[in-house]
Amino acid sequence: MMEKQPVQSMPIQNTETQVPKTQQMNDRDYLNDVLLTEKYLGTSYVHALQEASHQALYQDIKSVFDATCDHQRDLFNLMFNKGWYKFESQDPQKIQQTQQQFAQYAQQQFPK
Repeated sequence: MMEKQPVQSMPIQNTETQVPKTQQMNDRDYLNDVLLTEKYLGTSYVHALQEASHQALYQDIKSVFDATCDHQRDLFNLMFNKGWYKFESQDPQKIQQTQQQFAQYAQQQFPK
């Protein structure tokens, strides 16, 4: 019987947009800085939502949180499209195995 060879991970990325490599910030640096700020704001809004003591305040924070998440996603997509983010494809069997491990853990920790 022939053994199935593991799928070799392949990079998933777009062609990288070149930027000058100088001591000054370039477009990639600025976008990365804004993306990190949006991520930090999103985390902070989650804490504020969890502690909001009034429904109207909760709704105001929630709308700002939603907009922040949308901005974060837009920035990520822009950076991915410019080739400044890349991923590695994974073996579908490995993904399924990891998913099963977490499902088993959840069933053990949180029985119905």
